Amino acid sequence: RSRRSSDPPKSFHGIRCEMTIVYDKLMALDITPAEQIYDAKDCMLYALGVGLGHDPMNEDELAFVYEKDLKVLPTMATVLAHSGSLVRNPDSGINWVMVVNGEQGFALERPLSGEGVLIGRTKIVEVIDKGAGKGALLLTERKITDKATGAPIATVTQTIFCRGDGGFGGPPRQSPQPHPIPARAPDAVCDFGTRPEMALIYRLSGDYNPLHAEPAAAKAAGFDRPILHGLGTFGVSGHALLKTVCGYDPARLKSFSCRFSAPVFPGETIRTEMWRDGPIVSFRARVVGRDVIAINHGRAEVAS
Repeated sequence: RSRRSSDPPKSFHGIRCEMTIVYDKLMALDITPAEQIYDAKDCMLYALGVGLGHDPMNEDELAFVYEKDLKVLPTMATVLAHSGSLVRNPDSGINWVMVVNGEQGFALERPLSGEGVLIGRTKIVEVIDKGAGKGALLLTERKITDKATGAPIATVTQTIFCRGDGGFGGPPRQSPQPHPIPARAPDAVCDFGTRPEMALIYRLSGDYNPLHAEPAAAKAAGFDRPILHGLGTFGVSGHALLKTVCGYDPARLKSFSCRFSAPVFPGETIRTEMWRDGPIVSFRARVVGRDVIAINHGRAEVAS
């Protein structure tokens, strides 16, 4: 179906899934391709949602939040042409109430343009049963192409941690090994503060989970207040690499992936620590005030 990135869902509430994962059925799940129309407004809204534009005199950031000679953040690939909440499909057998985003990544074939019509085709790559009481991992891949030409734009990968679905009897599989962080001190660090209303802005790019907006929903999930989207933190670290190692040139950030390890609250400062080894940049993100690692095992590929 065709949609705009700013279209809110008619309803975010659903019924808890009481089914159990059936491996072959889940692997064969038919996921309808998604079509998305987006424009400069969507690109600027996404950039504002991950914290750009705090300083009106910073022209490097202005290039991403102002339509004149607009640049697009590479991390925006993660919110483009997605097929909605796969885990809420009743045929998945997944207890969606218990899922969290475990890992996320993307690889770009070319820099994102400021407008377009895209097609996203999502498939399930693997389902890993970690055992009863240990959850399951759902690995997905989304290929994004230009509707008019069929040209590839990006590949977006995600690992969803299904905390309530372990022990379904899937075939034995090893979990992918995370990218190692070097033992030496980081080669560079970059601090970005987040604004108290950041999650309320970021959600307008497509993730309307009330956990990030409604105090009651946050408390029901075990938090004393709404938390920032994991992909919001992802975007902040992407901005840090774009500034520190790419000179604000989006064409230089070729790929970017990480594992989520702890939540961030809007208003906290995120410190991205970076290690440069040729074209590969390892990174992690730390919440400065609480000294908590929010993103770990980060790996990016940067063009010279």
